[in-house]
Amino acid sequence: MSPQHAPCSSSASDLLPSERSREGLYREHFAKGWRFLRRLGVPEAHLDDAAQDVFLVVGRRLNTLTSLQVARAWVMGIAYRVASDYRKREKRQAGEAVSDTLVDPRPDPQRSSEIREAVALLHLLLDELDDDKRPVFVLVELEQLSVVEAAEVLAVNLNTAHARLRAARAVFDKAHQRILTIRHRQEAGRNIAL
Repeated sequence: MSPQHAPCSSSASDLLPSERSREGLYREHFAKGWRFLRRLGVPEAHLDDAAQDVFLVVGRRLNTLTSLQVARAWVMGIAYRVASDYRKREKRQAGEAVSDTLVDPRPDPQRSSEIREAVALLHLLLDELDDDKRPVFVLVELEQLSVVEAAEVLAVNLNTAHARLRAARAVFDKAHQRILTIRHRQEAGRNIAL
């Protein structure tokens, strides 16, 4: 179930106030949560289950949400913990092969190929980050949360969040340069062979 195919339930007028809140949170944050889980390293084969786990927790803890203004960070915090559990489980089951492809519903094969390459490169670069740096990098750089919000989601000190983000950016940039250099050398070698 990709974020585009999130199921819809009853109309909002048929729901009780708490159900309206749950439905609204689901509609507003499902795609973001699904994408965040993927960026944190939950394998494609487990994304639907992980997203469902996030919203099961959201449903159980809805009464602890203090306001809708903090809902995004609150949902991301739950997704962060779910992703962590899935990564730990994956490490225990390291021998299992997992497909990491992105299915693009658009008919243009060239664009679809470019998107798959870009996503694969992003996940390759994200895999270079350790478990402390990756979440803060994903929250700030990809999910566009502020460092303050990211620190709250991760339950870390603001200075710690800033330090991890700086370190993550350095690792990410270094890995990106290394990959670009390797690709450039490979292309130069192909051009010489022609």
